[in-house]
Amino acid sequence: MKTETKKRVLLVQPIAEEGMQLLRDAGMELVSAPDTKEETLVRMVADCDGLVVRTAKISDAVVRAGKHLKVIARHGVGVDRIAMNTATELGIPVVNGPYSNLEPLAEHAIAFMLMLAKKLVPSDRAAREGRFSVRNEYIGTELWQKTLGIVGVGRIGREVARKARAAFSMRVLGFDPYLKPENAPEGVELVGDLEAFLRACDFISLHCQLTEETRAMVGERELGWMKPTAFLVNLARGEVVDEPALVRALETGRIAGLGTDVYAVEPPPADHPFFRMDNVVLTPHMSAHTHEAMVRMAVDAAAGLLDVLAGRRPQYLVNPEVWST
Repeated sequence: MKTETKKRVLLVQPIAEEGMQLLRDAGMELVSAPDTKEETLVRMVADCDGLVVRTAKISDAVVRAGKHLKVIARHGVGVDRIAMNTATELGIPVVNGPYSNLEPLAEHAIAFMLMLAKKLVPSDRAAREGRFSVRNEYIGTELWQKTLGIVGVGRIGREVARKARAAFSMRVLGFDPYLKPENAPEGVELVGDLEAFLRACDFISLHCQLTEETRAMVGERELGWMKPTAFLVNLARGEVVDEPALVRALETGRIAGLGTDVYAVEPPPADHPFFRMDNVVLTPHMSAHTHEAMVRMAVDAAAGLLDVLAGRRPQYLVNPEVWST
């Protein structure tokens, strides 16, 4: 009797054990890439049925090299680093986990706002250096009943809004050209004019996808519309903001501060101006990295991949046009 060959799944980057065990229990053979270079992935994907990726780029060449590739699973949400047009052209479903990192991202946005408002980074440094006199210099501000602007009122933006209202009674404005007023979440006032929106906000949190429309959507002009006392938080993509313009706005005090997890170039160069600014809070693109979320992202990616390989329509299908009902 002929033994059925195991299906092979390429893990481009490590994922939580819970996700790997789910794949093993389903009889998958797991192969791990030693690095994320295009030439490595092109070589390794050639005989794989599925691919799981975290943040690495999955280029046109990689997708086309997967002669047996039946599914690409994104560990997380965003698919801007996957050659989606190629995958769709070749009929390859791309799955993700849109709710897997919702909680840590929303918490991270609130944490950025608190750190900026309370001047926690420079205050921490001063305390460690014994400069207690700064307590009379570093006067913070409150989140209580301030106005928060959410750019991109999707899953994450809605959760940030809910937390901000529940914890700090913040007024929440939303800017999202794709959201109809009747579909706005409770407590979020949609503002259709970007200038009016930016001028009204004390905190602005970016949660939009990176598209050609949103690339550099916050530039010199838009930063000029913000209050000098306003703080910007970016958990979207670095390219959503014109970074040189943002540096100038921070250096000149045009805006009060920045909390960002994302950068135009990742990792940013060692001499990046952000690194010498006291009004900036930085994290290395890890806002989704909690133990709980890493497990959820791994399990969601594995479950979606297994659904496709079993011929079942996955719960979270990014390119539904490839699926024939």
